[in-house]
This record gives sequence, C-alpha cells and structure tokens, in this order.
Amino acid sequence: MKKILIFLGTRPEIIKLAPLIDSIKRKKTNIDIEFEVCFTGQHIEMASHIIEFFNIKPNYNLSLMEQNQDLNKLSGKLFISVDEVLERADPDLVIVQGDTTSAMISALASFHRKIKIAHIEAGLRSFNKLAPFPEEINRTIISRVADFNFVPTERAKENLLKENIDSSTIWVVGNTVVDAMLLTLQIIEKDSDLKRKIVEFFNERGILLNGQNETRIITVTMHRREHFGEKLENMCKAIQILAKEFRDIIFVFPVHLNPNVKKIVYSILQGVRNIILLEPLPYPYFIYLLSKSFLVLTDSGGIQEEAPSFNVPVLVLRDVTERIEGIEVGVSKLIGTQTYQIVYESARIIKDRTEYEKMQKGENPYGDGKASDRIVDVLLKYI
Repeated sequence: MKKILIFLGTRPEIIKLAPLIDSIKRKKTNIDIEFEVCFTGQHIEMASHIIEFFNIKPNYNLSLMEQNQDLNKLSGKLFISVDEVLERADPDLVIVQGDTTSAMISALASFHRKIKIAHIEAGLRSFNKLAPFPEEINRTIISRVADFNFVPTERAKENLLKENIDSSTIWVVGNTVVDAMLLTLQIIEKDSDLKRKIVEFFNERGILLNGQNETRIITVTMHRREHFGEKLENMCKAIQILAKEFRDIIFVFPVHLNPNVKKIVYSILQGVRNIILLEPLPYPYFIYLLSKSFLVLTDSGGIQEEAPSFNVPVLVLRDVTERIEGIEVGVSKLIGTQTYQIVYESARIIKDRTEYEKMQKGENPYGDGKASDRIVDVLLKYI
C-alpha cells in the first residue's frame, strides 16, 4: 500500500490544504492508498478551530509553538521532529504547501530520505530575498527539491522555468485557497445555525452583515515579519488617519496574536470609534466578513487571492508582492508601507467610484475552485 504524508503547521497552510485533504478522501476509495497528516503546530491557537471546522484529524502533532522563538531555533527543532515522523510514517510521497519554514524543513528532510515531494502553490517569487522574509528563500529551496510543482498561474510556471526547474515537474492548477473559500461558503449556507451564529457575532460588535445596514466595511489585516516595528507603526497610523477622515466607514481589524503585531496595533488604534479590533476570527467568520466587505487593506498573501472572488478590491500594504497577477488584471494594487501613500491611495479608491468599480469588476486570476481535484488526480496517477 502506498502512503501520502501531508505536513501543515500555520493557519494559511491548513486552509489551503483542507480542500486537498477533502479531495483525497473522496478519490482514494478506488485506489489502495493511505494518507496521514502531521501538524507541526506553529499557529496552534489560531489553527485548532480550522482543523475542527474542516474535520482534519492529524496523526502527528509536533507542538513546536513557542512565543517569539527565532527561526534558527524553530528550524533545528523542526529538523529533528520532522525526521522522527518521516522515519515512523515511512511515506512514499510528502506534500507541503507554500513557503513557511516548516514547509521548507519538511521538504528538505524528506529529500534527505529520498522521499518524493509535492509542493502546493509553487513558483511564487518577489525576487527580493528579504521580502517576504524568510518565505522568499524558503519557497526557492523547496522548488529545488520538489518532484511535483503545482503552480497557481502561468506566471508562477514561468518563474520556475527561468530557474531551470524541469518543465515535466510543473502543473498549472490554480490556487487551492479559492477551493477552500468556496467550500467554506457552501458549509455556511448549508448550516443555518452556523450562519446565524456568525451574523450574531458581528451584530453584537456593531458590524451589521445581515442586510439591515448600508455602512461600508473595510477589512484590515497585518502580520508580516518584515513589517515588525516602524513599518507596522506607519501602516497603523494610516488606518488611524483614514478612520478619522471617513467616519461613516467601519474598519474591522482581526489582530494577529503575535505580540510584535498586537502591541503596536492596540497602542495606536485602540479607542478609535469606527475601528473595531478583534481577536483572530474563525475561518468561516472571516470569509463571511470578507464577502461583505467594501475594501480590503492587507499585507497578507492569501487575502489577495480570496477577495477578488467576492469582487472586493484589495490594497496591498507591501513594497513588493509575489502575487503580480492580481495587480496586472487590476483587482489589487500595491501601495507600499508609508503612511502618506496608504492614506492617499485608500482615500482615492474610497472617493472615486469609477476607479473603485474598475477594481471591483476584475476577474479573479488565481483559480476556479477546482485546483485540489487537479492536484490529486496527478498524484494518484503517479501512485
């Protein structure tokens, strides 16, 4: 019997791998394989509810989360723990997603054992090794050892070909985050109790999402490691200025638990009347909020891929982005991390209906909701 081992550790990894796991469950009935899941555990507080929501049952839990641990310490712990799992599980194929340190170490440890590696969301490049940090180097390393590179777009494929990655190892499939988002909305619509709880949760916090209110909502997220410190302060000051200028708009900000983020966000934005600071939201709650938003301000990668499916324009709070496709088709815009630039670009989109509608009407370049099935079909054919 052949075995697949899936590594996941952070909240975005779980979200993007959930529809893949669901697809394997559906398709494996006709093929003699088994699969196991290893949760490396970096985002344990923010990840547990997603694991439960998508009915994922990890076979291994490494529990590696420590507050403010540096990357070298995490990497060392990962190498030892992941290798122990590989020895015990003895898989024929390992699946990793994205560009986290845990994904890179899991891939490299598997390579050392000559285990086949599939990389989901391969080929993203900013061409700046410090932005995003350390993700740009992580994903480049994974590309060198992966046997299956599943890329979301043609541009991502071109990036790999320029790095002399064998074309026979590359498949353009779309991004599984779109699959996860659509799967989540289906679950919400089928579960009337869940939908009622979501609506009540936001209503109780003054965020009316049930059609009774014309108030516009701007969803804000910030978490990138390279923004800790002055850049994050600049970004928060911009949100503060915008909230005071546009008092009829509610700014909803689910705040990352990392103390490097939380401390700065609360010190600058707490107490502003139309800024609502929340704990990290359960994934279905966040997707429902996103679907009702007027605009998104974010430094996240995944939200750049999700929001266009709801026709919600995205202003990207970064100096560079590896998700160029959204910029090119006009559904997102890169506006940097300087306070004045964020305020200027955001105010322009809020005030200029024509410019807003141009962004709103663009088509999502990142997928059609079928990426997971495409990936599993290729892997099962190999097995």
